Amino acid sequence: MTKYIWQNPNWTSFTWNEKVLLPILSEIKLKQGQLVQKLTTLLDDDLRQSHAIILEQETLQTAAIEGEKYNPEMVRSSIHKRLHLKTAGVSKVDSHIDGLLDVIIDATGQPNQKLTLSKLYSWHASLFPTGHSRLLKIRVAQLRDDKSGPMQVVSGSIGHEKIHFESLPANRLKQEMKKFLSWWQESRNSQNGIIRSGIAHLYFVTIHPFDDGNGRLARVLADMALSQDDAFPHRYYSMSQAIISQKKNYYNVLEKSQKGNGDITAWLLWFAKCLLLALNTSDTLLHNIFTKTSFWQKYYAISINERQRKVINKILDLGQNNFIGGLTTRKYVNMSHGMSRRTAIREIQDLVKKGLLIQNPGSGRNINYNLIWP
Repeated sequence: MTKYIWQNPNWTSFTWNEKVLLPILSEIKLKQGQLVQKLTTLLDDDLRQSHAIILEQETLQTAAIEGEKYNPEMVRSSIHKRLHLKTAGVSKVDSHIDGLLDVIIDATGQPNQKLTLSKLYSWHASLFPTGHSRLLKIRVAQLRDDKSGPMQVVSGSIGHEKIHFESLPANRLKQEMKKFLSWWQESRNSQNGIIRSGIAHLYFVTIHPFDDGNGRLARVLADMALSQDDAFPHRYYSMSQAIISQKKNYYNVLEKSQKGNGDITAWLLWFAKCLLLALNTSDTLLHNIFTKTSFWQKYYAISINERQRKVINKILDLGQNNFIGGLTTRKYVNMSHGMSRRTAIREIQDLVKKGLLIQNPGSGRNINYNLIWP
């Protein structure tokens, strides 16, 4: 009895119900068109800033899906250096962050490059610069060999393990990767780009060619396919941010699809819903960027110091009505990294006097302020 999808003859002959998928695919295309239209009105600096924010979200969240927590400031600094933005941030370097960023930028920044096994090897080496995954030494830039047993996705405590998935044997990897790379090339002009992206994700992670990093590379390939489809030079949404918000469903639908009969409608529908969620989240981000631009256009002639500008930018980045509790003296001190309370009070009052801040009504003893939003 067939247990896993790869045990089926011709297992990569995936099928799906186009009638089920058509409504959401149409909605996605409409949303993509609206977002691209908004992006074309951004100034170059704002466009690069939006690109930086999306890259930061993608880097942090694709790592978080695998249980890895990166320092946001280090991620931001590494991105700003690559995009030549003014605020490079901290100088400390993390080779794992740099490696993951290199892979994401290479895949989505040059989506039309030829995908080869050598390219996948170079990406894998970038993900694991020390040759280790956490404390375990792994085969880097090589296909897995299964010498320690078959590759399995397992949960539960020792003695109560549950096997969610067992990948195909290592002796099939060369042939299966050859088929995958051929499919990647041939499908570009013959399949709907969003469906192709969803298939690429499922197809690659099911082959599971490496000891580790397969999920991250599957998401990178999905993003690369989406970049090829929308042909916009900058990423303007983060799929990983959407996926992590649906993480439990991600593993459930993935497991069911990998144990199915080849009908991947449920997987593609879930993938499309995540993409739509990512687009809607990006729409909110763009709204905040437009608001931020309008704010500084309004107050460009007013002189304030860098601390004041930094605090205001943090509030603007959160978006209107999202800075819960208003700006207090304590928050100002914390956001300015430990300045004196007296200086904070003086700088807040200066912003009120210049018309950038207003005291919230009914503050009582807990005085707090809000921006005068454009």
